[in-house]
Amino acid sequence: MTVFFIKAAQLLLSLSILVVLHELGHFIPAKLFKTRVEKFYLFFDVKFSLFKKKIGETVYGIGWLPLGGYVKISGMIDESMDTEQMAKPAQPWEFRSKPAWQRLIIMLGGVTVNFILAFVIYILVIFTWGTNYSTKEDIKYGFGVSKTMEEIGFSQGDKIVSVDGVPYKDANNINSNIMFRSIETVTVQQQNGQTKDIAIPEGIGKKLFQNGDAPAFVARTPFVLDSIVPKYPADVAGLKKGDKIVSVNDTPVTYNTDYNYAIKNRKDSIVKFTVSRNNSLTDLFIKPDEKSKIGVILEYTDKEYRKSNHRSYSFGESITKGTSMGYWTVRDYFAQFKYIFTKKGASQLGGFAAIGKLFPPQWDWKSFWMLTAFLSIMLGVLNLLPIPALDGGHVMFLLYEMISGRKPGDKFMEYAQMVGFFILIGLVLFANGNDLYKAIVEWLSSK
Repeated sequence: MTVFFIKAAQLLLSLSILVVLHELGHFIPAKLFKTRVEKFYLFFDVKFSLFKKKIGETVYGIGWLPLGGYVKISGMIDESMDTEQMAKPAQPWEFRSKPAWQRLIIMLGGVTVNFILAFVIYILVIFTWGTNYSTKEDIKYGFGVSKTMEEIGFSQGDKIVSVDGVPYKDANNINSNIMFRSIETVTVQQQNGQTKDIAIPEGIGKKLFQNGDAPAFVARTPFVLDSIVPKYPADVAGLKKGDKIVSVNDTPVTYNTDYNYAIKNRKDSIVKFTVSRNNSLTDLFIKPDEKSKIGVILEYTDKEYRKSNHRSYSFGESITKGTSMGYWTVRDYFAQFKYIFTKKGASQLGGFAAIGKLFPPQWDWKSFWMLTAFLSIMLGVLNLLPIPALDGGHVMFLLYEMISGRKPGDKFMEYAQMVGFFILIGLVLFANGNDLYKAIVEWLSSK
C-alpha cells in the first residue's frame, strides 16, 4: 500500500505541474492580447471546487476531479459550452473578437509550454545527474534476441558494434532505435569474435510490435530460481525454489533470455522443464497461462552482467545533450502512433493507472523529472491531435479560417465541440477500462 501511495503522489504532483503550466501557456498570451480569462483551474470543478478565489477578473481554483484542468476564456466555444455568452454581441475583450493570428497563438500556447518544459527538464536533469551508458564491452554475455531478430540474421549473444556504420556508444538505446527509427544496417560481434553486418528490413519495428517481440534485445545473464509464486502453474506442477532449470522442451537453458525465449516460442501448450534437483534430473510438465507466465521469479547470479558508465556535463554541454534528448523523444513519440492506431495497439492503451506504474516505488527525483518531461511531451503531442475539444482541433479550425478567409459558424463549432468532447470521454473510458480489465485479470490469475 505504501508503494501505491508513493506512486500516486508522484503521479499527482507531476500532472499538477504539467496542467498548471499548460494552462499558463494559454493564459499568458490571452492576457497579452487583452483577452478576458474568467477561470483558471487545476482539475475540473464539476458541481463544486476544493478551493477558489477571484483575483481581478479571473477566478483561480482547484477542482476535485483530477482529469486535467482548464482556462475559461471569454467568447470562446470550449468544454464549458457557454452558449448563453456566445448568443450575445461580441465584445472587444472576447476571444472571438481577436484577429485569427492572435487566437492561434493563444491556442498553441499550452503545447508550446509543454515542449519547452520537457526540453528544460532534460537539460537540467543532465546537468544535475549526468547520463549513464553501456558500451558493447559492458554487456558481458551479449544480448538475447527475439525470434523476429533471429529471422533477419541476429544470433543469441550478439553485441552491438555499430549502426549504419557509426560506432554505437550506448547499447541501452538499441531497442528504441530499432522500434522507432530508420536503420539500414547493424554490425554485431558474434560469440566467436567475428563481426557481421545485418541488413534491417523496412518496417521491422511494426513487425516486432505485431509479433509481441519487443524488446528485441535483452542483456543475458545466468540465473537461478529465486522463488515460486503460490498457485501459479509452476507451483501446481511441483517446481521448487533451488531447482536449476537445465532445459526447456529439450533446449539447453543457460541464460535468462534462453528461458524466456523457450517459453514464448513454445509450439505446444504444455512445456517440458528438465530441472536439476538433489543432483538428479527431473522432468516437469507445465502449462503457462495466457500471458506465457508460469509464476517463477528469477535471481540473476552475476550482478555485473551489465555494467554502467557515468558521464557528467557542463551546463553548456547539458544544453546540447538535453536538446538532442528532447528532440529524439518527441520524434520517437510521434513514431509510436503507427503502432497505437492498430488493433493490438488499441488493446494496450492505458489510463492513469498505467501512467502511475511508470513511476518508481521509491521517491527518486531524477526518475520523477525524467517521467515528467516525457509526460509533458505526451501531453503536448496528444493536445495537437486535430480533435475538436483539444487544442489541435481549435488550431485546425483557425488554420482553415486563415487560409480560406471564412470563419466557421458558432453553431458548427458548438456541435464540433460536443463531438470532440464525446470522443475524448470515450478515449478516457477506454484507456482506463483497459487498466481495470488488466487489473482484474491479474487479480484472478493470482487466485
